[in-house]
Amino acid sequence: MIDIRLLQRDFETIANSLKKKGVDQETLDKLFEISSVAKTKRQEMEDITASQNKLSKEFGRYKKEGLDIAPLQQEINDLKSKKQTFEDEVRNLEEELSSIAMAVPNMPDDNVPVGKDEDENVVLEVIGEKPTFDFEPKEHWDLDNGWLDFERGVKLAKSRFSAIKGQGARLERALINYMLDFNRDRGFEEWYVPFMANSSTLQGTGQLPKFEDDLFKIEGEDLYLIPTAEVSLTNLYNDEIIPVEELPLMLTSYTPCFRKEAGSAGRDTRGLIRQHQFDKVEMVAITTVEQSAEVFEKMVACASDLLTSLGLTHQKVQLCTGDLGFSAATTIDLEVWLPGQGKFREISSISNTRDFQARRAKIRYKDGKKNILAHTLNGSSLAVGRTLLAIMENYQQVDGTVKIPDVLKKYM
Repeated sequence: MIDIRLLQRDFETIANSLKKKGVDQETLDKLFEISSVAKTKRQEMEDITASQNKLSKEFGRYKKEGLDIAPLQQEINDLKSKKQTFEDEVRNLEEELSSIAMAVPNMPDDNVPVGKDEDENVVLEVIGEKPTFDFEPKEHWDLDNGWLDFERGVKLAKSRFSAIKGQGARLERALINYMLDFNRDRGFEEWYVPFMANSSTLQGTGQLPKFEDDLFKIEGEDLYLIPTAEVSLTNLYNDEIIPVEELPLMLTSYTPCFRKEAGSAGRDTRGLIRQHQFDKVEMVAITTVEQSAEVFEKMVACASDLLTSLGLTHQKVQLCTGDLGFSAATTIDLEVWLPGQGKFREISSISNTRDFQARRAKIRYKDGKKNILAHTLNGSSLAVGRTLLAIMENYQQVDGTVKIPDVLKKYM
């Protein structure tokens, strides 16, 4: 959640920043109006408190000197009643302000390029050489190796669910284990977490209330299937104060992920690119303010080096303001080369949310006597299904078989 006090101190700067993320003027005006009224009412309430304290001291003196306390008592009672009215008004205003702010995205970092959509993202670097073929490479769904069974996936559930069998299923499992081991060697502690989360948890990382339509809800329960392990890993420390010497916390976990993909009708309906259920190995970090930028670079390097170890050509892309996620202040995507499709496709997204999620989830660290909001970071390392299809397309043979990258052979 955005910092309301910062909004009240410097509304124009914050408003200009939020406009880059697509926040409309009507929402900004409403935020300003309510926050200004709440600020004024709170100041008036504090003035009444000061008057109360002053009169309370006088009350003691009056009694000691035998003076008539009735008028003073009435004045104190009037101030008490007036203060209660202001407290109710301030509480209602702040609840309304919080409700609006919960649906407002994070501010982008100053160095994030300004742009409307993904067409204005900036390619930073291409890593590796694209493979060459002496035949026309196929897209993964056209390979004749029997790994992917989309029809039976639909029969079991509905469209955008798939079944993987044989060597393909083994490769999916091998990738999960390899990614977890790779991340652990880079200093990430492995966790196994629930695949469901309650509404408070999803609110902490920003999926609720704004993106409820993209979540699978468990009927009759305050539970949702998680869209990413970022939700679970980050909220392990929900409403906690972490000793500063324990930071940074670097966590990794495998989970299946579940997304309705609301609003994506017609996009990537073939193959494994955009499924309702997919496997992912996630990285999450909780840091001090000072550690945040360095850990972000380490997370980008971890995911990139993982792709390099698999022999997969990829590029680093800096997202512009119009393509940034709701909670992100800055994001670098990794896009893997898919020869069958003849294009780069996103396979990892690493984001620094600064203190945006920590403010919602009340994740703090104690530095001396002071409690400070932590910074939280997250990134795919990697989306397993997309890695599987990238291997299928990059390592395909003319007969439809697929070579296995050397680093995975011991996991097979």
